[in-house]
Amino acid sequence: MTSTRPLRIALTGSIGMGKSTVAKMFERAGVPVFDADAEVRRLQGPGGTLVDRIGARFPGAVSGGVLNRERLAQIALEDPAELAALEAIVHPAVRAAREEFIDSHCAAPALIFEIPLLFETGGETEFDHVIVVSAPAEVQRQRVLARPAMTAEKLDSILARQLPDEEKRARADFVIDTGTHLSTTEAQVGDILACLKIGAGG
Repeated sequence: MTSTRPLRIALTGSIGMGKSTVAKMFERAGVPVFDADAEVRRLQGPGGTLVDRIGARFPGAVSGGVLNRERLAQIALEDPAELAALEAIVHPAVRAAREEFIDSHCAAPALIFEIPLLFETGGETEFDHVIVVSAPAEVQRQRVLARPAMTAEKLDSILARQLPDEEKRARADFVIDTGTHLSTTEAQVGDILACLKIGAGG
């Protein structure tokens, strides 16, 4: 059974580095992708299975059965104990969804798991390989500050909670540079697939 297990590859990187763009490139190459952030949004979205539980623990974050993500983030980030309480609700649910994803793609040669806070949560040991998506700091900053409702202060606060890019690069098995043309980034994806002997479409 272990001989046919798909390679489990973590895709990570700091905010604004281009993880989602790179994940789509792997998807186009035929590699199934599990997006942890997208799963959290689904679980917390309309009809999501975590809304009621979050509302019971954080009443001010849910109104009329709808989760206010900004309010929840404000509550959780102000107090480490509150953040831990939120993670205790969210992380097991995401892990269960990840296991379902693995089971449903057991015949694939490889699986990509897009996990922004991989190193910060010590999750890298669960994967066969780690890919870090990176770009120059000025490019990263320009991208993130172009997002709606983003400020320099908010960005600095986010970066303070993330491992420095240079440390992530040092701990990676592969690094993909997105500070260049998309075609160059896509070529790097192709190089990794070739290195790991993963053919397009499985």
